[in-house]
Amino acid sequence: MQNEDRLKVQALSDIAHLKVHGRTTGHLSPLTLFWTGSSVELNAQGSELWIEVEVNYEQYEPWISVVINAVPVSRQMLKAGRYWVCIFRGMDKAAIKNVRIVKDVQAMSADSGCLMQIHAVKFDGEFTPIEEKPYRIEFIGDSITSGEGAIGAKAETDWIPMWFSAIDNYTAMTAEALNAEYRVLSQSGWGVLSSWDNNPFANLPAYYEQVCGLLTGENNKALGAHEKNDFDSWQPDVVVVNLGTNDGGAFHSSEWVDTVTGKAYKQRLKEDGTYDEEDVKAFEEAVVRFLIKIRKYNPNARLIWAYGMLGLPMMPAIYRAVNAYNMLTGDKQVSVFQLPNTIDETLGARQHPGRLAHEKAARELTGYIKEVLRSSKP
Repeated sequence: MQNEDRLKVQALSDIAHLKVHGRTTGHLSPLTLFWTGSSVELNAQGSELWIEVEVNYEQYEPWISVVINAVPVSRQMLKAGRYWVCIFRGMDKAAIKNVRIVKDVQAMSADSGCLMQIHAVKFDGEFTPIEEKPYRIEFIGDSITSGEGAIGAKAETDWIPMWFSAIDNYTAMTAEALNAEYRVLSQSGWGVLSSWDNNPFANLPAYYEQVCGLLTGENNKALGAHEKNDFDSWQPDVVVVNLGTNDGGAFHSSEWVDTVTGKAYKQRLKEDGTYDEEDVKAFEEAVVRFLIKIRKYNPNARLIWAYGMLGLPMMPAIYRAVNAYNMLTGDKQVSVFQLPNTIDETLGARQHPGRLAHEKAARELTGYIKEVLRSSKP
């Protein structure tokens, strides 16, 4: 076994050239990665690098992907405990490697014990400055944006972390094509007004102002998941909202009953199979409220409501809602973009978009964002 004395242990807080991606509390001792796509980035000039992780979960384990010089090179499940993980070894000591350790799985609201932290690194070289990217993009969405089913065979139906990917994902692909930093806020099954099963409390807008407020459990609360997000520390140039798929699904699902109050919630279908106008109106009002909230915290961003990778039933309502927002506020920096639908050839696991679907969505969305950014220049 090689002598490890040459490897120097450094706490994250002691590393001058370190970049953290994704919403966090700002604490580095340790660093908690909450959302999918959250990562640590280093420019590492050395031959061997390890990270010390601390992981816990009751059911849904975290996964990570390692990206070196913009290419994914490994992916692995993290077992519970505190331990060292080798990121690379035996590489050219003189060469500078851009390294990202990416949380590959969404924040698991269904697992109150799920958490992933990084305490320190063990390295035989030096860390060099990281170049700032020209743009910042925030993505907000559901299972599509969480990359559910983006990896795995079409036959896979288990709802497990293995089939989530932050890398084979239109968010990462779009950000890379635009040379942009990015953040993701997403949760499978959730919507603007309600979840796919009519739960009105499972909506992203309710938690937008917090670091990661949808997480449950005392550990997550103690780690700052419910703290108010510091919006001033990271302002996006573009905010992409990909929500509405689960709101549409709610019309075809059974009612959801609150076990505390006994109240039932249901997005209703009329006898002819069309959507109840009152419930569609409630969805549109939720879209308007969310756009108002996003604009409050991102005053200079271009807002894009992107939708369509799993059908278009809510598209007319989304157009009406965005138009209503424009009329109400006079804000013309908001638009709608139709994403390409997933077809059988591009389908992934769990009847969700696969990598090919994400690639096509990223290509088309990238082109649109380029146009939007060009039109924003003075």
